[in-house]
Amino acid sequence: MWVKNPIPVYLETSRDQKRVTDRFQGLSKAVHGGRGAAEGLHKGKEILDFSASLNPFPPQLNQNVSLDSIREYPDDQYASLKEIIARHHGRNPEEISVGNGSVEVIRTLCHTILKHGSIVEIPPHTFSEYALSARLAGAEVSGKTGAQIDLAFICNPDNPSGILTGRDRVLQRLSDVKTRGGILCVDEAFIDLSDPKQSVSDVQDPNLFILCSLTKSFSMAGVRFGYGIGDPGLIAAMEVMRPPWTVNAFAESMAVQAFKKFQELEQSRKYIESERNRICKEVTKLGLTPSKASANYVLLETGEDGSKLTEAMSILGILVRDCTSFGLPSCIRVAIRERKENDRLLEALTLCLL
Repeated sequence: MWVKNPIPVYLETSRDQKRVTDRFQGLSKAVHGGRGAAEGLHKGKEILDFSASLNPFPPQLNQNVSLDSIREYPDDQYASLKEIIARHHGRNPEEISVGNGSVEVIRTLCHTILKHGSIVEIPPHTFSEYALSARLAGAEVSGKTGAQIDLAFICNPDNPSGILTGRDRVLQRLSDVKTRGGILCVDEAFIDLSDPKQSVSDVQDPNLFILCSLTKSFSMAGVRFGYGIGDPGLIAAMEVMRPPWTVNAFAESMAVQAFKKFQELEQSRKYIESERNRICKEVTKLGLTPSKASANYVLLETGEDGSKLTEAMSILGILVRDCTSFGLPSCIRVAIRERKENDRLLEALTLCLL
């Protein structure tokens, strides 16, 4: 049957499309580091990627997955995996939510507890996925303190500075957020390469949510595995919001292995501290000001346009993180890699700055 008067239908569709596009007006995907592989393919040369902050000496994991695991659907409840995670943190399985990387857990958290008009408090110069996820859920983002809020984020150690906030101060922050009616999300993605004793993942409080990742500590960015720890009621709601089977069989297998090797990260921390101190000492001689980082990366104040230094380093085959997207246009962030690679970083910085 022919449809009469198709133009009004077309116009209605256009109006619907406009409402969709208006919702995303002014938003864009967050900027991330870790584009070394893509840059190398584009430029046709080897790239040393210092923009991705991964453990240079991760524990070795078996990358083999059984054929049966690949052919079958994963257990969408992830009961065994959650039991392992919970045991590691001294928590209960019903306090654990899993996801395809910590970014997916952030999105799930925001879409679970936020709505149009919600207020989210985010400090300046930090991981951009917090603000984007909040806005996608309809919330307003504020950098001010003192008002009623629904959710607050802190990254510990901070990204991009690498500065670690002590456990006592984090708990003070939790107390402040609670008095204003909000939930505090503490992103501890890098804490196992800094000082795990400062973690608050063992603290049970209905207003506290801890965000965790294996990506950095075990240098498996391509696997994509993150998880969250929180109040059972919040976790149950997040599990409804989470799409099914977000953790694939390969990621689950790697995660299970990783939780058996956390004690080996002590060697990584010692190496990272030694190399970070060496890099900070050398870059200071070049006129750069390093942050007081305790993570596997350091923020460097250049005193001028950081994007120019980023481009100059790229020409030399060294990819560093331009921190303009963090609101720090005069800074770059560099990861701690193997010593010989760190030497190449310092050589390239010397050529660009002197």
